[in-house]
Amino acid sequence: MPNVVSNIDIGPALHEHRYRRKMEKNISVMTMVFKESSPGHKSRCEEDDVIVAMDSRSQRILHYEKTHGLKRLQFPMNIFHNGSDEFEIRHDLLDCHISICSPQVAELFTDNFDYQTRNDFVRGMLVNEEILGNQIHMHATKDGYGVRVSNLLMYDSVSSDLVRRWAYPLTPEANFIDQKGRSCTYSRHNVYRGSGVSLGHGSQMEENVLIGSDTSIGANCYIYNSVIGNNCTIGDNVTLDHAYIWSNVHIASNVVINQSVVCDKAEIKEGVKLNKQCVLAYNVVIGPNTSLPEGTVVSMHHPDEEEEEDDDEFLSDDAAVGHSKDKTKLKAFNPAEVGAEGKGYIWKAGSLDDTEDEELLQGLWGKILTRVVLEYPFQQQGPQLTPSQYVALLLPLLKKWAPVFKNYVKRAQDHLDCLSAFEEHFLEQESHWAAMVKVLMNMYQLEILEEETILRWFSQGATTDKSRQLRKNQGVGRGRAGSHGTPSMTSFQLCNKWRDTMH
Repeated sequence: MPNVVSNIDIGPALHEHRYRRKMEKNISVMTMVFKESSPGHKSRCEEDDVIVAMDSRSQRILHYEKTHGLKRLQFPMNIFHNGSDEFEIRHDLLDCHISICSPQVAELFTDNFDYQTRNDFVRGMLVNEEILGNQIHMHATKDGYGVRVSNLLMYDSVSSDLVRRWAYPLTPEANFIDQKGRSCTYSRHNVYRGSGVSLGHGSQMEENVLIGSDTSIGANCYIYNSVIGNNCTIGDNVTLDHAYIWSNVHIASNVVINQSVVCDKAEIKEGVKLNKQCVLAYNVVIGPNTSLPEGTVVSMHHPDEEEEEDDDEFLSDDAAVGHSKDKTKLKAFNPAEVGAEGKGYIWKAGSLDDTEDEELLQGLWGKILTRVVLEYPFQQQGPQLTPSQYVALLLPLLKKWAPVFKNYVKRAQDHLDCLSAFEEHFLEQESHWAAMVKVLMNMYQLEILEEETILRWFSQGATTDKSRQLRKNQGVGRGRAGSHGTPSMTSFQLCNKWRDTMH
């Protein structure tokens, strides 16, 4: 839990967890800790925002979903039929990323190698609750501070809260990690000064400022809402506003830094301006007289370095040496970007976490994977396969590749893309339409596809006559009345047909 900052008393949650496991024969494997917090509060990270459905009496979690990027929310039907007299859907909870776990959790993570994160684990437990018999519960508190630092915006928010003493007794002067050289004195307006700090004539520390030990600050500097590490040197006429300066950093005179992070041993030469949300990584040098645009990230590692290292794996030793020399020539620092004396490479926005491109690529790979696996039996045995032979060859393949599917088929749109590829395949293989229901049911049972998405895909309707015929062949309609006033088979009845087919 290295990225969680909390002063929450977990004693009550621990007591509930132990009592629940004792009374319910160890059915509950985890108790998640939440803090009541209104939507939009600055301590709630957009990427980690969640909505939770829970049993009001037992505090059992029925549904847990991150809301980031979702235009609408969908809840599984089983939460309305779980035997509970009363349940709540809550969006007033901050996930503190604190979980009280039973010994079974480590085993379940080991047994299910596709669980990479706690989110994967929680989702897997809730989806398979009826099969595995494991439950997850929650504990919500109104008191205390518990936040996960998951990105730079949360780093800014949590650092500011600590300096403002919102996480008391976790305060800068407490030196709660008992680290040498970290002690400091506290004065009004939330100003903290380490030992050996030197402050030049006319310099102001306005409020919410922390300065580490043995740091020297020149004359006529203005420092506001900022944190400065140990052994830093800052020149004259420097303005720091919401700046996070780590240790052993040198900043020359006439520098302006606004809402940015400067890592250890970086150097900022005279006349440099860092606009909002800039990041200077370790050992970077910027300037002189350079202005970095908002959101610029500078690192000593070239953005193409990781990709090129992968390419080197496919080269012979001699070729790799030559390739490495070429890379060295290409990696000269660009003075137009980092200044005449600068050292470092600009990471373009696209080389960071470009969520839209990443999601698009993920959906594309999910679609390609679906087509490749569905077509594999024909590539091995030829088109003369009967539907039953095709199913017999395909089902073991689906089981083997299920973990890979789950890696690419995560969002609702990924599921629809996968189903679109599924439909394209069977439209091209008209003689094998009889196999479609069994294959689809198997993908559902392997948890590659979700039931709600399959039903939505069927009900959303076909766009061509052949697509309508494909659905009709499976006995699927849109729930409208037939020619004699008799309703045709609905999507929900399709589920029963799947189960009959599999048995």
